[in-house]
Amino acid sequence: MQSRTAHQDFTPFDVCVVGMGYVGVTLAAALLSTGKRVLGYESDPAVAGDLAQGRLRLAEPGVAELIERGAADGTLAVTADICGHRLPPVVVICVGTPIAPGGTTPELGHLSAAAEAVAAGADENTLVIVRSTVPVGTTRELVLPALARRVPQPLLAFCPERTIQGKALAELLSLPQIVGGLTEEATKLAAGFFTTVSGRVVPVSTLEAAELVKLVNNCHTDLIYGFGNEVALIAEKLGLDAMEVITSANTDYPRPDLSRPGFVGGSCLTKDPHLLAYSLARHDHTPQMVMAARTLNESMPRRVGERVLDALRRDGQDPQRSTVLVSGFAYKGRPETDDLRGAPCVPLLEFLRGKVARVVGHDFVIPPERIASLGVHPVTLTEGFTGAHAAILLNDHARYGELPADELIARMSPPALVYDAWRVLPQTTKTMRLGSA
Repeated sequence: MQSRTAHQDFTPFDVCVVGMGYVGVTLAAALLSTGKRVLGYESDPAVAGDLAQGRLRLAEPGVAELIERGAADGTLAVTADICGHRLPPVVVICVGTPIAPGGTTPELGHLSAAAEAVAAGADENTLVIVRSTVPVGTTRELVLPALARRVPQPLLAFCPERTIQGKALAELLSLPQIVGGLTEEATKLAAGFFTTVSGRVVPVSTLEAAELVKLVNNCHTDLIYGFGNEVALIAEKLGLDAMEVITSANTDYPRPDLSRPGFVGGSCLTKDPHLLAYSLARHDHTPQMVMAARTLNESMPRRVGERVLDALRRDGQDPQRSTVLVSGFAYKGRPETDDLRGAPCVPLLEFLRGKVARVVGHDFVIPPERIASLGVHPVTLTEGFTGAHAAILLNDHARYGELPADELIARMSPPALVYDAWRVLPQTTKTMRLGSA
């Protein structure tokens, strides 16, 4: 089902998931696994059509299978049009709220459009749950007015998505769900709904408290990773090995562990610090630690690129006459994902563009056509190492540990530099490593 005629009644479904991107489709899968009848609303007709037929390509364990099964047995339907139609008793909004390209301001147009579409089919008994990550105050200031123009006392709650990619379905069914309602009744209803999903609910006092929970969770994670990267840069300057320092510091020490250094990517950790800063700008406050960590983490791909080019020059190889292999385009390797959002490959490729003769690309999960869409010639690992002057391994996919590293490096052209950002190759392999002089 891709679209419906006017006045279609969707109330036989238990829930409508608005926005069938990554967050929406994983939630839909989790809801299907609990026996719910799910209506998906996706404004892109092509995506809606594929999902309606059970077609989904997503590197997320268990999700595609549940979507395919739901489409086949009729417990899942997907539409590209809900405007004016009667909606199920629960509606969960999961649309994207990206940062404007090249800036730090959130784009809330999709959320605004979703709120208007939902309002047209909602009534006083429709529970509307916002799950999209938003600046604090957005649910009350943007979604509530849209609903209130149609429903005098709407049932509205904010319940953030807090899963990790690669384990989304498992975490949806196990993690505590944060629930903050506009009213006590809305909080109670939203809590009851999510109790059927994970069995564990943490109610909070307001919409805003729930919105802030999501932001501080991710900003804290970004901050932790940022300190690991700070240690790496310190160790490089002092001629030490960051992993030796971090591992030793963590051994049997009863305080929070130091994080290992590495790239910080994905759609959430790269965005949410900016959403928090945006929330606080009108209150004349800057979250200084949060933004310092984000700035440092955003600088890491460029720092790695600079270090590789400096090493080429030091070894007598002109970067502008060099071929560089970039492997690991997905923003992380473990758990496995095919997500390019916030991936370090994007700023690294921008940095290398015009500074080296040629860049070739490889990933264990992302298909060649998506690599080519970034302006990089896709290759197998063997092809990529052959003749390359430098190779940069960007993520920690488990399959790197299975490689015949010395054989691959032997195929390279001098000086045969390998930058192993996550130390996935054997320690005996001669490589440059993040956090090691």
